[in-house]
Amino acid sequence: MSDDRKGISLRSGGKRKGGRPTISAPKQISGPIPNDGVDIPRSTGGRPGPAGPGAPQPRPRPPPSGGKTSDMVMRRYSTRFNNLPQNFDATAPPVPSVPRIDPARYAQPGERRPPPSRGEGAPVSRSRAGGPPAIDVKALRDATLAPDQYVAGILSEATEDEIRDYEDSLRKLKSRAANDLQQNVYQNRTQFIKISKEAEKLKGEMRSLRNLIMDLKSNTTALRSASANQTSPMNGDFGTGLSKKDRRSSVADRTALWNSQMQALYKNVEGSQKFLPNSLGRHVVQDAGFWIELDNATYKSRRSMQIFLLNDHLLVASRKKRKADQPNDNRAPVTKLVADRCWPLLEIDIVDMASSNESSSSRNKLADAIMVRGMGQESFIYRTEKPEDTQKSALMLNIRKAVEELRKGLQSEMEANNKAKETINYFASRDPGLLEKTELLQTLSDIKDMLIEVDGKQQNLRWVEGQMDELDIDVALQQFETAVAKVEKLRELARSLKNNAIAQDFINFKVQERSTKLAGLITRNLIDNHAGSQKTRRNVSWLTRLGFEDRAREAYLDARGELVKKRSRQCIFQGDLHLYIWQLSFVYFSIIRNTVACFQSCFPQAMMSACVKWAKEEVEGFNVILARQLSSVEKDSEVWSKCMDRAKVHAQMLSEVQLDFRDLIGKEVLADQHVNGENKPVGLGVSAA
Repeated sequence: MSDDRKGISLRSGGKRKGGRPTISAPKQISGPIPNDGVDIPRSTGGRPGPAGPGAPQPRPRPPPSGGKTSDMVMRRYSTRFNNLPQNFDATAPPVPSVPRIDPARYAQPGERRPPPSRGEGAPVSRSRAGGPPAIDVKALRDATLAPDQYVAGILSEATEDEIRDYEDSLRKLKSRAANDLQQNVYQNRTQFIKISKEAEKLKGEMRSLRNLIMDLKSNTTALRSASANQTSPMNGDFGTGLSKKDRRSSVADRTALWNSQMQALYKNVEGSQKFLPNSLGRHVVQDAGFWIELDNATYKSRRSMQIFLLNDHLLVASRKKRKADQPNDNRAPVTKLVADRCWPLLEIDIVDMASSNESSSSRNKLADAIMVRGMGQESFIYRTEKPEDTQKSALMLNIRKAVEELRKGLQSEMEANNKAKETINYFASRDPGLLEKTELLQTLSDIKDMLIEVDGKQQNLRWVEGQMDELDIDVALQQFETAVAKVEKLRELARSLKNNAIAQDFINFKVQERSTKLAGLITRNLIDNHAGSQKTRRNVSWLTRLGFEDRAREAYLDARGELVKKRSRQCIFQGDLHLYIWQLSFVYFSIIRNTVACFQSCFPQAMMSACVKWAKEEVEGFNVILARQLSSVEKDSEVWSKCMDRAKVHAQMLSEVQLDFRDLIGKEVLADQHVNGENKPVGLGVSAA
């Protein structure tokens, strides 16, 4: 024991005579280290320490002092490694780890990731409860998303059920996106129609505003010209016939002013009414004063003239002396004006001679002259009576303004005509059935812009087309209540247009076409759902409001008749005649009773005769079948009596709807037996089918 205590010890290692023990550096292990039964103590990490030639060998434990407990302690604190595999290689690289895709890499730059959740918009992760991965909508919206890598990353550890759940979630998301897209398309179309209507309305308002501005400009120009000219007609102007108090800027005063000017022109210029008959809007723009007509070749003076500029014509009058035999009137002028020539402004050219002549001598002579060139290349030259008179420049300016106004008016008229043609083409293209209404189309083409009053506002026919568009949408979506209400509203609008027969016919034609189509859809719905009393009542109400109550009545009764045939053919004869008659009579009379009851609640009382007629025909059809089945049975036999009694008992169901057809039951049977005189066998199974 004394020798063992003097061995190597960590506590007394620094006090040995030989100094501290030397520990060699770690060395590469090229193979398994033979272990000759040496126990290697287990470290806290469960891995053996380094072993090498230079490493200190573990000190063997002293033998246990004895007992089962000591053996268990030794097994607990020691492990023996002596069965390593043959192909063990300590230099092999470690097993690589499985890569995992981080969902954060699919997030937008600078975006904070919310905490994991199971709802939509949550990051792609597995729930804590082990459910399927949640759908990350933001990641799916990424344009740079790689689908294969994304799916491999989020479903790498998912089970088959989780993959199916994830697929179902994706399909639901796709279906919801498709529904949202369809709804957006419908909303965009509705908004586009509304915007188009607003644009058309704004266009009409701007056109009206432009016309009002042009009228205001014409009024102010006419009033300014009238107020600027204060001389007599012989000195260059015409009296207005209105006092200063009455000269106001209004349409009525402007018309009165123009009429007074034309009357003064007719009075002071002899023969002017022959060239210028009175017409709406014609008026005098300027009295250009005295001019001298020149010879076209020599430019010599020929006679004295006076020029009048109207809004659409240029009038030239010659000045002549009055005859001596006329009574002397101190107030009458010495000379008189006689209309000589008159040209429409759009058919002549006015040339300023001061800029057209090249010679200097002629330029001085024609500096105050103008040339009027007509359509036939005939030209006339006129020079102002006074040199350097301002009448020439004023006349040229007014002529240009008048020509421009005339051209604008013609352009507006052409645009209005084109608009009328476009309107006709628009209506005809939208509704080909309108082409058959030639008279209506011709009338619409003659009227440039028809306006109707709707709820106190002026609307054109395009507004009616917009209402028809909305009605077509409701019909296509089978929104019957809304569509029927719009048809009633448009019909009421047409009835209110008593003074506008053209618009009334147009609206009635459009509404009638849509109501016919709508009635067809409702009739089909009535035939498909004639068994339900509430649906039948609603469909009949719609058809009655549309004016198709006759069609509703016929469609309903025909559908019920087809039902009677269908149900009666489902009754199969299986040998028991009484049972077969029982089933057949019950089917017939129960359906007749229900039909009459529903008809009474849905249709007016005036149409009840049609329902009674239908019920009588169905009872007669039952009698035909009954006679065919009882033709092989002896009259007044037990089977015959039971069948007849059963048919009459079931016929009593009609008394619930105030009908009594019991006397009609069996008439065909008695008539058939009376005519034949004997019983003839009939194949019951075949006849029942």
